[in-house]
Amino acid sequence: MSTEETAAAAANTATGAGADELATLRAAVAAAEESAAQHRDQHLRALAELDNVRKRAQRDVEAAHKYGIEKLVNELIPVKDSLDLAVENAAKADAAALAEGQAATQRLLAKAFERIGIDEIDPLGQPFDANQHEAMLAQPSTTAEPNSVLVVVQRGYSLNGRLLRPARVIVAKAPDPA
Repeated sequence: MSTEETAAAAANTATGAGADELATLRAAVAAAEESAAQHRDQHLRALAELDNVRKRAQRDVEAAHKYGIEKLVNELIPVKDSLDLAVENAAKADAAALAEGQAATQRLLAKAFERIGIDEIDPLGQPFDANQHEAMLAQPSTTAEPNSVLVVVQRGYSLNGRLLRPARVIVAKAPDPA
């Protein structure tokens, strides 16, 4: 074999090896492109799902704002009905019947408050608590402990332990020395 033939054979072998390597590289590129396309598709699907979750959460929040007081309203409707009935019968009823109707309406409202978690704060005789009470006045007293609630001017209310309105009170203080 001549040098030329050996060089040609070596070139063919190199070309064959290069072709194999090229084919391997092309296959690797094709696999990488397919993997990238799959990842891109997964990414787009995840973004779409995230957007759907965000929209669903926004709708849920809007519904909660819109219908969140439904329980309260359902509890207050019977109270309104009772007040309407009292107004309709005011001219026909005597004072005792009106007082009885008013007491029944007050009981309805108290039960409604209880069912929705509203508690009345009536601190008469209890130590003054600035977190629950608003002092309107401090009045000297010989019968009550200093810094205790002497008079409840207006009851307070809390909703499930959260203060809605403090009780407005008059607080006892030690009498002034004579």
